[in-house]
Amino acid sequence: MKLINIGFGSMVSAGRLVAVVSPESAPIKRMTQEARERGILIDATYGRKTKAVLIMDNDHLVLSALSPEAIAGRVEGEDSREEKA
Repeated sequence: MKLINIGFGSMVSAGRLVAVVSPESAPIKRMTQEARERGILIDATYGRKTKAVLIMDNDHLVLSALSPEAIAGRVEGEDSREEKA
């Protein structure tokens, strides 16, 4: 199981990650609010501004204070290290 650091010591499973999106659009804001109401929202921002929403394969949403680009770079970094091994 590969873990991706999403900031401040929080990690998610790379295999369960479906998408990393910006929280700015109205549909993502609705998804976030619905997840909060359903109890499937995980806030890993530690009080900072949400810059990315991670959509997991089990319908959970994870909020991160790192940008989607930074998280994507970490995912790609994991993949490139695996290929070199």
